[in-house]
Amino acid sequence: MEGSGEQPGPQPQHPGDHRIRDGDFVVLKREDVFKAVQVQRRKKVTFEKQWFYLDNVIGHSYGTAFEVTSGGSLQPKKKREEPTAETKEAGTDNRNIVDDGKSQKLTQDDIKALKDKGIKGEEIVQQLIENSTTFRDKTEFAQDKYIKKKKKKYEAIITVVKPSTRILSIMYYAREPGKINHMRYDTLAQMLTLGNIRAGNKMIVMETCAGLVLGAVMERMGGFGSIIQLYPGGGPVRAATACFGFPKSFLSGLYEFPLNKVDSLLHGTFSAEMLSSEPKDSALVEESNGTLEEKQASEQENEDSMAEAPESNHPEDQETMETISQDPEHKGPKERGSKKDYIQEKQRRQEEQRKRHLEAAALLSERNADGLIVASRFHPTPLLLSLLDFVAPSRPFVVYCQYKEPLLECYTKLRERGGVINLRLSETWLRNYQVLPDRSHPKLLMSGGGGYLLSGFTVAMDNLKADTSLKSNASTLESHETEEPAAKKRKCPESDS
Repeated sequence: MEGSGEQPGPQPQHPGDHRIRDGDFVVLKREDVFKAVQVQRRKKVTFEKQWFYLDNVIGHSYGTAFEVTSGGSLQPKKKREEPTAETKEAGTDNRNIVDDGKSQKLTQDDIKALKDKGIKGEEIVQQLIENSTTFRDKTEFAQDKYIKKKKKKYEAIITVVKPSTRILSIMYYAREPGKINHMRYDTLAQMLTLGNIRAGNKMIVMETCAGLVLGAVMERMGGFGSIIQLYPGGGPVRAATACFGFPKSFLSGLYEFPLNKVDSLLHGTFSAEMLSSEPKDSALVEESNGTLEEKQASEQENEDSMAEAPESNHPEDQETMETISQDPEHKGPKERGSKKDYIQEKQRRQEEQRKRHLEAAALLSERNADGLIVASRFHPTPLLLSLLDFVAPSRPFVVYCQYKEPLLECYTKLRERGGVINLRLSETWLRNYQVLPDRSHPKLLMSGGGGYLLSGFTVAMDNLKADTSLKSNASTLESHETEEPAAKKRKCPESDS
């Protein structure tokens, strides 16, 4: 909430943010199903077994509901009143209704013929109601349930909404929870709260959740402050981050640093040559091979990680790559020239990346970060013990893990290490409720778990070591608690002998 007050700062550059524009990232919503796509003209989109084009959504406001018509075009849905005469007649109970499959007079062939004629889904639902022999005998609740079920099947109403942390986290958790380490959206909200994410912070983020946690932190900071993302492997994965559609001003404060260089940075052995050696080697390897396999592999990884997000930020480059891979024998001088241009462009990007790495290393070397967020598939103990040295005293840190046992080990190691207070291992519990007139109750199906969080605050260790009297007075209770079990453990073997 604190960051939302300062968020309008970078926004005046885009006065039409409430309207959909060509190239924007949006989320398609149908009932409780979401899908993130990029708006592009004449680009076919498949969603819930239907295909359509997003040309007509450009210029409309976010939250507008569209109906899929013939030819794959989207038309804004007009608000209509519900049918009155037929749906108001209801029975008292459903005891005499027998589900024998003969109550509906329309067959599948009849419904298919209605679709072929171009009849809209709303009219098909109305005809299903009129040709049902048991509809008027059902109770009012059963009728509403029947209409809702048929509308979901035959009416193609799609709402275009603006991406947000809540919507994207719900989308990933429902469709591909493995890519975000089964992090539920309420757990992500707890992480942002416990980490005190706000505008102007200097945050360290280590995550392997397809960039969802990074995007959530960037959204809450509102483009103010700096974020250092630590990544494993060859580069950071930001598929979910791209779905937010942040402006360029948000990316100016985003830095990245390889995780395998953290130890050298801690021990003071880090140098610029350690970064400059990697791009040259990769460029030489690519030039010696004379192929574009490395680019194809990276694009394939991006496509796999994007999932329901847009398939590629540069579809034209992807199409050219597909044609090159499909026709290997057609290689002329133009292609060789384009390959050289690509190598030069890649070297330029690597040089820029190297400069950003040096800037990130300088920020980390100051060791005054305002917070630490860890949400990765790796064991949290070595990550947290090494990254806590970059966090300033009296700052929060939050660690997420899908399982409880690694966080228990991490909790024990932190207690032995010291320098942290208010350690807390928690698990959020979420249950959805159906809220309807006379039918409000918890939903029967609920999530089994959304992961665990280990949170705490850093304190200065040097002051505690220097003032021994303060340490002895402050830890009197802890000494009794720790020494007593140790004494009992020593007595056990003596009693046995």
